[in-house]
Amino acid sequence: MILIFAVALTGVTGAGAVARAETGHQRLLYFNHAYGVFDRETADAIENSAYLREFANFTVRTTTGADGQTWTGRYLMGRETYVELFGVGDLPGQDGTLGSGGLGVSTERSGDLDTVSERLTALGTTPIPFLQTRDFGDGVPVPWFDALLTTETYDAFGAWAMEYRPEYFADPRGNTEPASGPGDVGRERYLSDDYAGHLMRDVTGVRLAVTEGDLADTLPLLRAGGFDLRSPEGGGVVAKDGMTTLRFDVVPREEAGLRHLSFSLNHSVTERHVEQLGNSTLVVGPGAGAEWSFDAAQP
Repeated sequence: MILIFAVALTGVTGAGAVARAETGHQRLLYFNHAYGVFDRETADAIENSAYLREFANFTVRTTTGADGQTWTGRYLMGRETYVELFGVGDLPGQDGTLGSGGLGVSTERSGDLDTVSERLTALGTTPIPFLQTRDFGDGVPVPWFDALLTTETYDAFGAWAMEYRPEYFADPRGNTEPASGPGDVGRERYLSDDYAGHLMRDVTGVRLAVTEGDLADTLPLLRAGGFDLRSPEGGGVVAKDGMTTLRFDVVPREEAGLRHLSFSLNHSVTERHVEQLGNSTLVVGPGAGAEWSFDAAQP
């Protein structure tokens, strides 16, 4: 899913402010998905890869969201997490430029997004609410998820908190699962079990190159969500939710982009497999993990 909104720059808090682990808040937000925009050669290689269709629950889909905006993405979907990969121009406006990216972090229990909103306010950040809808092709938008932004403008990277709506779970076209209990709006319920027939299980690591301003706008959201935040040697920020580790490196806008993905597998493999996909390299195994590296964006 993409939240498509205007992009420029607004700073909220300095990216260098994270000097130690932050665990003051109970965790309410978890990594849901990330996306990146790549050169056309890489995007086309991903779209046409026979190997990716074996490796993951992989699909290419055009989605219609709020206000009739559409985007075409390449999706690798796991048990609880997934990634969206785009080529230049697959998203409208500035979102579709080389090196753009985004991050969605979501709640597992109904009502937790309200608590995140309260925490953001307490941190001195005004949350900006947003409702995303999905049109399944009949022209009738279905409420998809509620979202919170910390800014409506950014350089190349935007993050949002999200909570799936009951209307979406109730629509059979969403192919979602029954609730595991009262208030379940979690990631595992949202995603299908088709991942089990492939190697990829979940996204365990994401490395993103972002501008200082975009990172500053993202930090309040991660703090309010209860992520464990640290400043590693060499700068940037590392954020953990217990399963997925996010690393943010600070770069100029022309060097921004999704740089690396790590995956857990459903089972170990004995041999190392290397798949070249345009200007990216996916290495699977040996063992129960895979690593996907993307070359830096070139203007």
